[in-house]
Amino acid sequence: MNDILKAQFDDVVKSHPIVLFMKGNALFPQCGFSARALQILQPLGPVHTVDVLADPAVRQGIKDYSNWPTIPQVYIHGKFVGGSDILMELAERGELQDLVAAGSK
Repeated sequence: MNDILKAQFDDVVKSHPIVLFMKGNALFPQCGFSARALQILQPLGPVHTVDVLADPAVRQGIKDYSNWPTIPQVYIHGKFVGGSDILMELAERGELQDLVAAGSK
């Protein structure tokens, strides 16, 4: 990954409390996992989405940036959390809400 792309990712994940790198966008998710992640996150506050299908460099770059092989990917308060399965587990245990709330203090 080049330095420019890394800087863009740094800026996006640090500029928004909740960032979802997904296939599609909030109005038109293009995969079930992305739709599920969005559905889990939306009740917690504004979700900034990045459509990885719009740019192949972003699609591969985010995988390199996080060292995580799949999309969607979620960042909360600048920290990588995981994909939709991890989100669901955290939400079921009440930990996801705590992560979002902890960063806003």
